[in-house]
Amino acid sequence: MSRLRRLLPGLGLRARLTAIGVLGLAVGLALGGALLLGALGWTLQRTVDAEALRTADAVALLAAEDALPDPLPVAGGQLRVQVIDAEGRVRAASIDADRLTPMLRPDQLEPGTRQRLVVGGQRPGLAGPVRVVTVPAGTPGEPLTVVVGKSMADVRHSLAVVRTLLLVGFPLLVAGLAVVAWRVVGATLRPVEALRSGAAEITGRAGAGRLPVPEGRDEIHRLAVTLNDMLDRLESARDRQRAFVADAAHELRSPLTTMRTELEVARRFADRTDWPAVAESLLADTERLARLVDDLLLLAHLDEASGAGGGGPARRAVGPVELGELLRGVAGRHPSPPVELTPPAAPLWTEGDPDELHRIVTNLLDNAVRHARSRVTLSVTGPHPAAGPVRSAGPLAPADGGTPADPGTPAPRQRTGADRGSYHLVTVTDDGLGIPAADRERVFDRFTRLDDARARDVGGAGLGLAIVRELVRRAGGTVELADGEAPVAPGAAVARVAAGTPGSTSTEAGAPTAGEAAGSGVGYGGGPGLRVSVRLPALVEPDAG
Repeated sequence: MSRLRRLLPGLGLRARLTAIGVLGLAVGLALGGALLLGALGWTLQRTVDAEALRTADAVALLAAEDALPDPLPVAGGQLRVQVIDAEGRVRAASIDADRLTPMLRPDQLEPGTRQRLVVGGQRPGLAGPVRVVTVPAGTPGEPLTVVVGKSMADVRHSLAVVRTLLLVGFPLLVAGLAVVAWRVVGATLRPVEALRSGAAEITGRAGAGRLPVPEGRDEIHRLAVTLNDMLDRLESARDRQRAFVADAAHELRSPLTTMRTELEVARRFADRTDWPAVAESLLADTERLARLVDDLLLLAHLDEASGAGGGGPARRAVGPVELGELLRGVAGRHPSPPVELTPPAAPLWTEGDPDELHRIVTNLLDNAVRHARSRVTLSVTGPHPAAGPVRSAGPLAPADGGTPADPGTPAPRQRTGADRGSYHLVTVTDDGLGIPAADRERVFDRFTRLDDARARDVGGAGLGLAIVRELVRRAGGTVELADGEAPVAPGAAVARVAAGTPGSTSTEAGAPTAGEAAGSGVGYGGGPGLRVSVRLPALVEPDAG
């Protein structure tokens, strides 16, 4: 067995399956053959016993009536019948039986009991072993014993014939079934080999490819479909990666080219160069380059965190964040006007990473200020009821070990059943030209800039909204885009990025409140302003007193 266990791993899958199947079949046939021989032998012996006992009972009945004929009548030439008295003498016998020598020796005979014995054929005068049965007969005063013997030669011959047929036929049957199993397993594994060949062909050439899908609706068919879906996803990811690398290289090359040009011009006309102005320009380009690198690293980190989370929103619950205080801190970086903050009437809490939430509001507000004509409004309201997943809340410590919120603000209590699914709405509204409805879905893609945003003094690299989308998704919220006019009219187009579907947007109509988002470098092509609405899961207000 150990040798077989060492041998099987060296064989192919087809050979292993065939070997295991044939081995199991051979063991099963061997056991079946042994059971067949045993059952056949037992049945034939029962038949012999029944025939002998039937003859013995008939003779015993004659003996009881004292009507024993001489010779005793028997059916067939394979039976020998003797009637023996208590002294071991033969009182009557069949025509072929010995009238002097009993078939059983005195030590084998037990008068008054029924016996079944197998003896040699010398004393009965039969070939081969002989099956002997005894039946008590006569009267109590004159007890007799009827002894009947029947040769077992026919039984042994029948068993030998069947055994020979099994020994010859079973190996041939196993060999034939092994050939059938080999071909069946080969036909079953042929689609797998086709999948392997297709995978090798795809690996050996550049570009997209698909594996052959078998026609049968079985496990291999589902495997091929799943692998093709995986290849499609990998191809899409590779295309996105190539586009990302190409766009990133282009964006990184632009400031480097500008800096090199400025330095070459300044060196050529060194006596007429305003070196403080050149230094100021190079510093601005360096800062722009540093911001771009930081954005790229942040997106790479977000992609890695999202992939490690199994496809779901990979976010860290680091603690409660008070949105009113967050908005005040971001709005304080800009003059008023144009930035106007509408503070909430009471503290509004959400849960998430304070740095990520701060980056969301900062990106949106910077973009709004860049494109506004004269006014930017920043506000937060809530909690608003909505259907959504239940998220328990509690004062959790931030990742950096600091306090979860301002020491003077009470911590939020545990959410109750009435608070489930509620959210806070953060809005950033400007009075700029807005974003056309046709472009509100693609502005969330990376390196997306509208035509009027390609000037260096207008926008960035087109990563702002992509960063906002990923961070909002990690926070378990959604981003909505709409015109900057106050409640969205029924039928107005709204572009929403849901938390559960990163990178996807949808157009909805008739939303009661919505907004537009603008990321760094996204320009505005027309429309009555822009409103960005960010929905964040709400934690309940702190307990009073």
